[in-house]
Amino acid sequence: MLVHPYDSAMSEDEWRAWIAQSAKFGVLAVGAGAGQAPILVPTHFVLSGDEIAMHLHKVNDAMPHLETGAQVSLSIVGDYAFIPGPWRAKDPANLHDGVPTSYYAAVNFVCEPTVVSEPAEVAQIIQAHMTEFQPAGDYAVVDSVTAPYGPMMTIIRGVRLKIVSVDAKFKYDDHKSLQFRQDMIERLRDRNTHQDAGAAAQQFRRLGLIGEWSEFRQN
Repeated sequence: MLVHPYDSAMSEDEWRAWIAQSAKFGVLAVGAGAGQAPILVPTHFVLSGDEIAMHLHKVNDAMPHLETGAQVSLSIVGDYAFIPGPWRAKDPANLHDGVPTSYYAAVNFVCEPTVVSEPAEVAQIIQAHMTEFQPAGDYAVVDSVTAPYGPMMTIIRGVRLKIVSVDAKFKYDDHKSLQFRQDMIERLRDRNTHQDAGAAAQQFRRLGLIGEWSEFRQN
């Protein structure tokens, strides 16, 4: 993923905070062999320290490749918006001169996978997901014996991903002036379609974090 200095995460805390506030849903990309397209698996996940955990059906196409331990990628994208050309025009009298772009936040992980088949350990991964995504409770005991989860352990595999490297990007025109970005925030809030509100929130946050890029990069 191409990341310019002004698009990059300012710290590890920044991308971790963004993931913590997101839906924690991404696309796992697993190599399928020379000359073949990678296998893509949309999935929820739990991030804890330097490990990501998820669970898949044992007959998932990705499983044989995960079992080899070869590196995989996990991609998370959110808070995105299309920015039309007229919004970025330098001359208000010549709106067609503006070049459109996309705003988005993205984190790409490169990981080493380990497949878990022991029922008790699979149950631990499922419990971690339930704690993360259903913190209010209202679910049955998660173990390797008791229904409804216990009987499912024979067809579910846990996957633990050891994080090897991280690319994090927050693409919100942070190299442009404060006034330009403030205008974009207002335009996004006014349009308010799809993920405009999230994009505006990210740009507003980054504006406060960075200020004028020309001054920020010198400090």
